[in-house]
Amino acid sequence: MPAQLSDVWFITGCSSGFGRELAKLVLDRGYQAVITARDPRTIQDLTAGQEGRALALKLDVTNKAEVAEAVKTAQSTFGGIDVLVNNAGYGYVGAVEECEEDEVRAMVDTNFFGLARMIRAALPGMRKRRRGCIVNISSNGGLLAFPGFGYYNATKFAVEGLSVALAQEVAPLGIKVLLVEPGPFRTDWAGRSLRRASERIPEYAETAGVPLDRLMSGSGKQVGDPVRAGEAIIKAVESENMPLHLVLGKLAVETARSAIEILQRDVDAWEEVALRADYPEHQTTAVK
Repeated sequence: MPAQLSDVWFITGCSSGFGRELAKLVLDRGYQAVITARDPRTIQDLTAGQEGRALALKLDVTNKAEVAEAVKTAQSTFGGIDVLVNNAGYGYVGAVEECEEDEVRAMVDTNFFGLARMIRAALPGMRKRRRGCIVNISSNGGLLAFPGFGYYNATKFAVEGLSVALAQEVAPLGIKVLLVEPGPFRTDWAGRSLRRASERIPEYAETAGVPLDRLMSGSGKQVGDPVRAGEAIIKAVESENMPLHLVLGKLAVETARSAIEILQRDVDAWEEVALRADYPEHQTTAVK
């Protein structure tokens, strides 16, 4: 069942970027919304004048107690959560050898475990009502990896795998899953929100260093419009035929097609070797 105006949206990471613009759009459409951020002062303006229809809450998705309390408050205030948008996340980048394990673990805790934590907290209510939608903000970097982004790519590949499995588990329960895979958008992701490894190894200057320098220098000039992205997300959630994958932006579309082509090329080129890996009685007639 597509979203209805009586539905309650719960959005994480609303202090800036996608989360902030989506929160504005959702409220403008007439939905009820729970808008969250680690510092609730950054989102008070979004709920001003929206008493009874919007709620601003403090939420750090890496904090189990805050997740449980926020979901409980949303349910007691509005009766439930109909659309959960897992938007909170950030990037920590650098060549694989350059990045520090503690920094990587912190990013994984937010980008992956924080998202999974929110899903587990919201699912019981959705299961009970036999309806709901879970929107996971992934990335075109969850479809194809890039030098300098290895650990960030890993968090988004993890979100992709979790979401595809989840979609199959909850479909019979009337719950849908939407994977949003944006390319570069004009948000703070590549600006103040981005963390970069402090160590720079000269041997990786060309492979990882150049694209990272290009990314950071282009912050604020990206072709993607976060408002249009928010409109696309709402349109998908409201659709009778919501896709599992929502690729956003021209560069993301090109990335998705490249990922398909690379996989297809390797599977075709090595098909005969691959099929010979089975026990002989299970090999297909395609093996000569």
